[in-house]
Amino acid sequence: MTNSRQISSEGRTEIHPYRISILQEDLDDLRNRLSQTRWPDALGEAGWKYGVSLDYVKELAAYWQKEYDWRKFEARLNAYPQFLTNIDGANIHFLHVRSPEPDAFPLLLTHAWPSSIVEFLELIGPLSDPRSHGGDPTQAFHLVIPSIPGFGFSGPFLKGGWDITRISKAWDTLMKRLGYTEYGAHGSDAGALVSRELGIQKPDGLRGIHVLQLFSFPSGDPAEMVDLSEKDQLKLQFLANFQMRAGFNAIQSTRPQTLSYGLADSPSGQLAWIAELFCGFGDHVDFIDRDAFLTNVTLYWLTNTAESSARLYYENAHNHGQETQGPNTIPTGVAVFGDDFKSIRRFAERDNTNILQWSEFERGTHFAAMDAPDLLIPDIQAFFQKFR
Repeated sequence: MTNSRQISSEGRTEIHPYRISILQEDLDDLRNRLSQTRWPDALGEAGWKYGVSLDYVKELAAYWQKEYDWRKFEARLNAYPQFLTNIDGANIHFLHVRSPEPDAFPLLLTHAWPSSIVEFLELIGPLSDPRSHGGDPTQAFHLVIPSIPGFGFSGPFLKGGWDITRISKAWDTLMKRLGYTEYGAHGSDAGALVSRELGIQKPDGLRGIHVLQLFSFPSGDPAEMVDLSEKDQLKLQFLANFQMRAGFNAIQSTRPQTLSYGLADSPSGQLAWIAELFCGFGDHVDFIDRDAFLTNVTLYWLTNTAESSARLYYENAHNHGQETQGPNTIPTGVAVFGDDFKSIRRFAERDNTNILQWSEFERGTHFAAMDAPDLLIPDIQAFFQKFR
């Protein structure tokens, strides 16, 4: 479907230029499939109670079929230098955006599930070239933005065992392969897990990590709950509500392959599955730009990575990387956004012993890089300014 290709064993340490070039017949097939969707007979007035709203998916699928322009976003992605390399047997696709500022700091950005490199499009310019965006040139970054193995243009051809431990080790290899002797890491969701895992591994040259979530929860010790503020109690209620509705986690950590037959065959099914989390189970519908959201969905569809990306949950649940147990001691920054489930500092400090910056914002979702870049960008800049 794309011009992606496997890299031979002889070229395992080589870095190959890459350009997205989707065949028109694949785009025509997508529109045809959307036009022939067989819709479920959902309960009248069900809304989001039983899952993603039928009316919402129908309306968005119609827009996807008739108005959305993939070529516009393909060109936007191709405006940035892209590459393929092979690390530990996996193809890795990545953007490598060098700053025009000679003293820029190298920064690794890792996307979420069900997201992709599209998550960071609004960050690339202001972070890599702040001078051209009205910012301080001393806060510039060289950006490395990889597609997690099994996601997007890294492709679906992935063997088992790729949990966050293995991904984190691959990311350090990637940064060293690119010639960076020191760097920072940022991520959300799966990207936050990978970044924190880097903090546990403590590879040479990692200066700090910045994340949108720290997945640290009450241990069950009653002493931890003593004097918990009303604000933090509300955060716990928010988290409990999120976990109660997070059926995707239970399915993908146990039977991702069974799920994938429907997602690989039906673009409307893929759309609904991704919309579940992007819309916060209906709590914040359309907070994220519609075209940006559909670019993300289209990327999953065109690369046929529903199964290989969902499998990350299975690999993490079965914990292949048990050798990196222990706290994260690397300098850490945390940005907590108002429409995301929220990290609680008391619990986070139990498992992350070197939190240097903790910011909380009234707005922004699980994908704040897409819907609150104006808040996230200065927070990233402020944190990594400590290491320049």
